[in-house]
Amino acid sequence: MVAMEQPLLRIALLFLFLHFSILVNSFPSQHLQIINAERRIDLNSHIIKVYLTLKVENSGTTPASEVHLAFSPAEAEHLAVLKAAATTGKRKKKTYVPLDVKSAEIPDGPNGSKFFPVTLLTPLSKGETTTLEVLYILTHSLEPFPVEISQSESQLVYFRDSAILLSPYHVKQQTTFIKTPTARVESFTVVEPTKRAGTELKYGPYDEQTPYSYSPVLVHFENNNPFAVVEELEREIEISHWGSLQITERYKLVHAGARHKGVFSRVEYQTRSGASGVASFKHLLAKLPPRVHSVYYRDEIGNISSSHLRTDFLKSELEFEPRYPLFGGWKSTFLLGYGLPLQDFLFESPDGRRYLNFTYGCPLAQTVVDKLIIKVVLPEGSKDPAAVIPFQVDQHLETKYSYLDIVGRTVVVLEKRNVVPEHNIPFQVYYNFNPIFMLAEPLMLASVFFLLFAASVTYLHMDLSIRKS
Repeated sequence: MVAMEQPLLRIALLFLFLHFSILVNSFPSQHLQIINAERRIDLNSHIIKVYLTLKVENSGTTPASEVHLAFSPAEAEHLAVLKAAATTGKRKKKTYVPLDVKSAEIPDGPNGSKFFPVTLLTPLSKGETTTLEVLYILTHSLEPFPVEISQSESQLVYFRDSAILLSPYHVKQQTTFIKTPTARVESFTVVEPTKRAGTELKYGPYDEQTPYSYSPVLVHFENNNPFAVVEELEREIEISHWGSLQITERYKLVHAGARHKGVFSRVEYQTRSGASGVASFKHLLAKLPPRVHSVYYRDEIGNISSSHLRTDFLKSELEFEPRYPLFGGWKSTFLLGYGLPLQDFLFESPDGRRYLNFTYGCPLAQTVVDKLIIKVVLPEGSKDPAAVIPFQVDQHLETKYSYLDIVGRTVVVLEKRNVVPEHNIPFQVYYNFNPIFMLAEPLMLASVFFLLFAASVTYLHMDLSIRKS
């Protein structure tokens, strides 16, 4: 019995050793240190943008190929965009080289902090330094307080963060700047040294902070900008090789700010437009591609005519209004459709494949999309579809049947959550197509008309009477 237990014990010890080795190698290297960190937090919108500049030094003996960024669990949950770039040259002639940022696949740090490794262009040797420019965007990170306001009240929100940068490395010096939309700041946490000037709060500089240091701060300020959130957007892009591209977008829009309480007075809203409903919004701006045509906008009741379309050779802008202004907690469901010339978006690759080049994201300005579904409807007979997207999305295929379809049309479905305007970048969908399929529907129509004509002629020449007159 003892003889059997010894091999099992050795296997268990070996497993624990390998597991410990993996954990040690996964965590950020402690040989790096941040000489200087400057963080600028922009709170002018409900979409929070944070600009982070890090000067990193390798104080160890082995080269370092990655720099890990740490985020709290709340930040990681609402993180929409994370970009990093290395800077070279002097201040006036700086060049930015994009770096690869991996997803948080390594084990969590203390207090559940999430790591995102940034891969350097070249390994950082002993004593060398590099400067990183990081941009990350957070959504749903402003908390309305009070949670309910009347029609005439301004909207106040909470922002929670840390005066000290959360980092797995030792930080020699750091400073944080927080910019609010207006100078009205009800309260803010003081972590000396703290200064306030107009719409800007300055925390720091703080020296010699140990890894994973954290000092929570709470800022209570006014923010009456539209908290426009699209709970779900389904965009259907239908390709027709006869020369058109038809776009249909279905929106479920909500005002995600402080909920409206009391009774809505349209008379007060119209007569006191500058003082009533300051936290609401009634105009939406959609940035559409150039040469757009056949634009329509309607909701469950019917068409809505309160829209203005401005077009030129570079862009198109559609400014429209829902049937009623949106206050906190109010929702609106509507449909937006338009057509585009096919030659502007459909091309042929050198290997003979067709591909659609279109813009991902939501056309509405300053809007967060909780769930975005893009459906690219390919012509009937298309084969081997493949989507090329510069970020991670969920993909699958569907089949759609339209008029005169025989085998149905392949639909490439691209789904992503937590979408912001920075996701409005081009993507491509490649597919193979035999032009002979373009004759399928015309031949089918011609055959149907011929059969009807032949049946009519046959019927007119038939004598179905019992006896001749």
